[in-house]
Amino acid sequence: MIDAAGLRVMKAIADEGSFTGAANALGFSQPAISQMVRRLEQRTGTVLVERYGRQVRLTEAGQVLARHAVGVLAALDAAEEEITAIAGLRAGRVRLQAFPSSSATLVPKALAILKQRHPDITVTLTEAEPPESLAALRNGDCDVAVAFAYEGADLGELEEDLTLLETQRLLDDEVRVVVPKHHPLAGRESVSMSDFADEEWIAGCPRCRGHLVSLAHHEGFRPNVAFEIEDYVAQIGLVTAGLGVALVPDLILNAAKHEEVVTLSLTPPSRRQILAVTTSDLQRVPAVSAALRALGEAAGAPVDVLNPALAPA
Repeated sequence: MIDAAGLRVMKAIADEGSFTGAANALGFSQPAISQMVRRLEQRTGTVLVERYGRQVRLTEAGQVLARHAVGVLAALDAAEEEITAIAGLRAGRVRLQAFPSSSATLVPKALAILKQRHPDITVTLTEAEPPESLAALRNGDCDVAVAFAYEGADLGELEEDLTLLETQRLLDDEVRVVVPKHHPLAGRESVSMSDFADEEWIAGCPRCRGHLVSLAHHEGFRPNVAFEIEDYVAQIGLVTAGLGVALVPDLILNAAKHEEVVTLSLTPPSRRQILAVTTSDLQRVPAVSAALRALGEAAGAPVDVLNPALAPA
């Protein structure tokens, strides 16, 4: 019933005392001001302006609109300024959730790129495995989820609904067998899963354990999982102590040297895809688009420019 343009007219009439003065102040013609007042009176169902020759005076209802116009228009102006800042990446927020091995390696590099390029964007980071992070994304509790999926399986394997989600492939992360330095097979360049059919295994997160079981199944055995621990550093510590062998991705192995263990390539190789996941609406938000670009750059992956303003200079 009442729009911002009508409120601006009522405030201008109150300030200037005439239609002509209001027209000059707002950059309209006097007939246009008269027409806007008549339309507003029709919408409100009451007289808003009393005319006395060339002068006008607001009625009680007109004074109410003029009084409220001050606060309403100030709030609208403030909203426009904030939106302009967000659109221009002088402000904005990105809520990021990432699985642990990426939050220790890939994500810090991406956040450094984002901070250098857009220092006014605020980023929050929470660790979460793909089932939880994707649920948070669907529930509106995060903007970007850094997730992973093993070859031969997709993120929908655990019944996540991906119909409204957009995925950006960041990199392929090879998974290798980690054994103690003095293991009998430590001198081999490559191994198969069947070489470790009689070993004790150290398994990771539920999805990683599922991958281990699947690889072993294809080689005709069921792995003897002696320890289940999601922290890869702890897994490598158990391997170092001679308590078993483990599957560890390059994302972790390349981040730090582990002199007491040996990493062996699998034949056939095993890989997982590292993905950035968001929604079709969120990927058009400038700050989210900038974060996706930074993740792509950190991973060395080409990224489509979702917002032309984000293209590097």
